Amino acid sequence: MNDPTPISCCAAARRPGQLPEPGTPPRTGGPEGTTPPQGTSLPDRTAMVRLDGGTFLMGTDAGDGYPADGEGPVREIRLDPFWIDVTTVTNAAFAAFTGATGWVTVAERLGTSFVFDGLLDARLRSAPAVAATPWWRDVRGAHWRNPEGPGSDIADRMNHPVVHVTWRDARAYAKWAGKRLPTEAEWEYAARGGLVQARYPWGNEREPAGAHRMNVWQGEFPTRNTGADGYVGTAPADAFAPNGFGIHNACGNVWEWCADWFHPAWHVTGPRSNPTGPPSTTGRKAMRGGSYLCHESYCFRYRVDARSSNTPDSSAGNIGFRCVAADG
Repeated sequence: MNDPTPISCCAAARRPGQLPEPGTPPRTGGPEGTTPPQGTSLPDRTAMVRLDGGTFLMGTDAGDGYPADGEGPVREIRLDPFWIDVTTVTNAAFAAFTGATGWVTVAERLGTSFVFDGLLDARLRSAPAVAATPWWRDVRGAHWRNPEGPGSDIADRMNHPVVHVTWRDARAYAKWAGKRLPTEAEWEYAARGGLVQARYPWGNEREPAGAHRMNVWQGEFPTRNTGADGYVGTAPADAFAPNGFGIHNACGNVWEWCADWFHPAWHVTGPRSNPTGPPSTTGRKAMRGGSYLCHESYCFRYRVDARSSNTPDSSAGNIGFRCVAADG
């Protein structure tokens, strides 16, 4: 892992040495060697949708995004059928997981996580800022149950996506649920909703006929968010209309962890059938979809073909996840 650096509009990565020691309790978040809790072997598919797979065009050559992120080239990808959650994992679902397993997230063990300063109570805005992105504060006591630090809670947000979860926390939940994290290819296929090379899950216009279709920053980033789309922080996981596959909020709201290690060029010559990302550790895990902090002027990554990444032990108030399961 590297020193804290801005990752688009996400958050900073954790430094080496910031992670807690593995410790003795077997059901805790943390380093790579920590064993995720066992759960059911059969996933609950009541909140999932089965996708047929097949071939689709992944990536973009449009040039209106960030070529350095490895958004292109457009390539034909083949996927086997799979199931995917129709929404991101909610606070209610994650609470069921922690209640059943005793899992303690990395943010809880560290005692801090990254929070956007515009959501903080005035008394917490003195928390350490990330140098290159000062709107991010490393807030003591911030974690999934207290998203804006001490004094905040999720009592009225149980149907919102869980946040402040690291990649390792997300992997642990998925294993407990009998699922796994999606590959980037699976995520993009699902997010596209059957459309071919459209910018968003519903088409090419961000706000067709003036209607908001996702939760992203409205106004001037990072000083003024008008909340014109109805939200300034997270929205309920099913707040906006689903795409053609029945998937809610694939773009905006929260970044979603993927299974793949991130690399800006590996996919250029990588497999075209069920790709799973680079075979070796690159230091960062892929994230997709953008978040409520994305704005075209600064982070135009709320497109289905956009990519970002962060270290597996990093957490923030705009990072969540959804799961997939094998067909059959």
